[in-house]
Amino acid sequence: MASFVPRSPETLEDARLYTQARLTRVECLDCLASVGVKKNSEHHTSVQWTAEASAQCPDLSRRRAESPDGRLLHHACPRMSASIEAAVRDGRLTIGAEDGY
Repeated sequence: MASFVPRSPETLEDARLYTQARLTRVECLDCLASVGVKKNSEHHTSVQWTAEASAQCPDLSRRRAESPDGRLLHHACPRMSASIEAAVRDGRLTIGAEDGY
């Protein structure tokens, strides 16, 4: 059970800004799983996986099957990482936070 559930409009808007704002949809060039990505700098990339995208990714599915409890602590796929870098090179994904987000 959550110890803090935001209720005020300002707090809800802050939560949305930190977790959803300025995410760009990027599809994996291999399996077509779609994730939300924000690239704040050359070395900092935020990737939001949905349950559907996670299930669609063969790399994550394989690692989940190999895990003793079926859980993944680190959702990273080399093919998705390459797709994100391709999106940066193609200009579909920009680097740099806007307005601090």
